Order: sequence, then C-alpha cells, then structure tokens
Amino acid sequence: MQETAIATQAPASGIARIRAAFASVPMLGWLAGILCAVFIERFVGDPLSYQLYLPKLPVLFGCLIMFKDPVLIPSALAYNALIYVIPVAGVAKLSAGVTNRLAAMLGRLPIWLSSLIHLGLLYVALHYWADLSDYRLLVLKLTMIAVMLTLSINLINGYMGEFSCSHPGFMALGAYGASVFTLVLFANDKVFGKAILPAEIGPFLFPLGLVFGGLLAAFGALIIAIPSFRTRGDYLAIISLAFMFIVKSIIENMELVGGPRGLSSHPNLSSLPVVFIWMTLAIWIINNFVRSTLGKALNAVRDDEAAADAMTVNTRKTKMVAFMFAAFWAGVAGGLFAHVLRYVNPATFGIQKLAEVLAMVYFGGLNSVYGSIVGAVSLSLLGEALRPLELFKWIIIPLLLILVMIFRPTGLVAFKEFDVRAVMRPKASRKEEV
Repeated sequence: MQETAIATQAPASGIARIRAAFASVPMLGWLAGILCAVFIERFVGDPLSYQLYLPKLPVLFGCLIMFKDPVLIPSALAYNALIYVIPVAGVAKLSAGVTNRLAAMLGRLPIWLSSLIHLGLLYVALHYWADLSDYRLLVLKLTMIAVMLTLSINLINGYMGEFSCSHPGFMALGAYGASVFTLVLFANDKVFGKAILPAEIGPFLFPLGLVFGGLLAAFGALIIAIPSFRTRGDYLAIISLAFMFIVKSIIENMELVGGPRGLSSHPNLSSLPVVFIWMTLAIWIINNFVRSTLGKALNAVRDDEAAADAMTVNTRKTKMVAFMFAAFWAGVAGGLFAHVLRYVNPATFGIQKLAEVLAMVYFGGLNSVYGSIVGAVSLSLLGEALRPLELFKWIIIPLLLILVMIFRPTGLVAFKEFDVRAVMRPKASRKEEV
C-alpha cells in the first residue's frame, strides 16, 4: 500500500516542483521566452532540422512528420526541445527578476496601455512564427476564428444554460453577408460583375462588411429567438437545428449568391493583423459582457429562471440580447472565415461544423472565457496535427472527448473568470509567498 501511494505521489510531486520553480515568472517572462524561441527557429531552424535528419522544417511542432513517419519521432521531439522547450523555459526562468520589475512598472500604467504592450509582444511572436510557412499562417488564422466562434456559442450553451445548434447558420449568414459586401464593392466577380469601388479602399471598409455580416446574423437570431424562447431544453435544440438547415437550404437554392457552387474571387482582406485584432476585440468585449450586470443576470436565468424573474430580472429580454449578441460575433467570425479561405460554400456550414464548434466549447469548459480559448486552440491544433492519420483522426478526437466528459464533465477549464489584471500581474518571489 505504501509503495503504491509513493508511486502515485511521485509524478504529482514532480509536477508540483516544476510549477513551484516557475511560479515567479510573470506573463512578460513567458512572452520573452516565446519571442526568443521564435527567433531561434527563424535563424537556426533549417540547419537544425537538417542535422536531425528531418525532411523539412517542422511546420506544426513536428506532429505532421511524426504521424507520417514514426521513425522520425525522436528527431522531431529533439527539435521541439531544442527550439521551443529549453529556450522558453530557460529565458522565462532567468529573466524572472527583470520581467517582474517590468511587470510592476507596467502595472502602474492604465490597464488598456499595459494590455496593448502584452498583446503587441504576443502578436510579434505569432507573426514571426507564422511567417516561416503559409500552412502555419492558415492554421493560425483559422484557430483565431475558432476562438471567436467558441466564445460566442459559450454565451448560449454555457452562460445562458440553453443548448443551441444554430451557430453554423449564424456563421453562414455572416460569411455570405460579408462576402456579398466585398464582392459587390471591391472585386470583379462573375456573379456580381464589375466592382463598384476601387480595390485599394477595400481594407478600410472591410470592417463595415464584417459588421454587416454580424448584424445579418443577429437579425437571423432575432427571428429564431421570438418563437423559440417560449420553449426550453430539447425543444430549443430542435428549433435551432431546424434554423441551421433552413439557412443552408435557402443559400443552396439562391442563384443570386452562387447557389450550391458558392462564391469565390474574394479580395485578400483577412490578413493576420486583421484576424488578430478582431479576435482580441471579441475576447475583450465578450469578457466584459459576461462580467457585467447583464452577464450576471444571464447566469441567474441559467440557474433558476423563476427565481431570477422574481428578483425583477427581465428574463426574456436578457436571453434575447445574449442570443443576438452571440449571433453577431458568430457572423463576424463567418465573414473572416470566408475571406481567409477566399471561398464560401453552403456545404461548409452543416452538421460537421456544428460538431466541431460544440466539441470545442464542451472540451474547453462551459461558462468560462479561459475554457473557450483552451478548447478552440487545443482542438484546432490537434485536428491539424492528426490530419495524416485521415480516418483514424475521427476516432481519436471523439475518444478524447468521451474521456473528458467522463472525468471532467464541465470541461477542462470551466466556471473560471478571465481577469486581465491577474494575468499581467507581477509574481511574488518565493520568500514573499511563504
């Protein structure tokens, strides 16, 4: 019995020691380590991969290489250790004193300015990491869009406590709304003809196209919310699922927007900084929404609608506002999605897209901005990493979800608030903690 207890406590104590060793590292320290790793890969990644007998520079942490050729697993792991793990951990630990002092200085600045500095460092790291490969750039953009989608559906399925299946429909409305806006104004398209405005002003008016797509999705949410919020539970799920199929069917039968062939010829307007800015805005605005009075009212409606109504909460208005708000951000994400791929097709917004979004929100955790980010990033990257396995990919991911539902029914990071000040706060030294 004692040997078993010691064996189970050993890994836990090892993890605890690692956490204690890096407990004094602030967010600035981790960002400095990530930047160092990115620049190391930029300058020595190609020669190191050659020395490790890798066929090319690993584009996704070597996962694609490992699954295609298992013999190269040690080489890919060595590459990750030398390029990512050791530099990030070493720089973060060695610079903890300096970065803590810098974090304390930034803490005296306005919160928006300190946040912009942290976001700027994060963007620089992502930019140079994605600049080494077009595939990395595409995966990074789609992951950011997945974060926006997961956050928006978490408002309904997590914070509101309902089960909605209408998000692919909202995404489709936003994608087609933004696509029609940009194709009519800035692109010479076979469906809409010659552009009305010069393409040079497209990047400046593109935000209006995304907002138009978001408003179109919010209007669709209003149409479904008026009758559906008279019901709850399974009935709302069935109505929202029907809405998704109705939207998909209408688009497929509208030759005005390309019908089942879809729309192409999208101008290249969804650059990395554009997607990053919209993702940051979505996280900030949605986080403020759920922490506001309206967000707390939404939680009260979820926990006990009758009690919330007795406490003067306008439950119907609260649910409709949250539903339309979530649909707006799903529409914006759809508009970005269409312009990242530069092609949009109604078949994209079906059951498979619904399954992906629901998997991300339930894997990451309900009622948590942290959970939505974790779920979207982890499943997006995992899906791409398992792409070489083809059919087996759709066996491994569902099994992983089943295990999470068994051992963590609410998700990995559920019911945890996202506090920006706590993330950027300097860490106390070990002596001060004691």
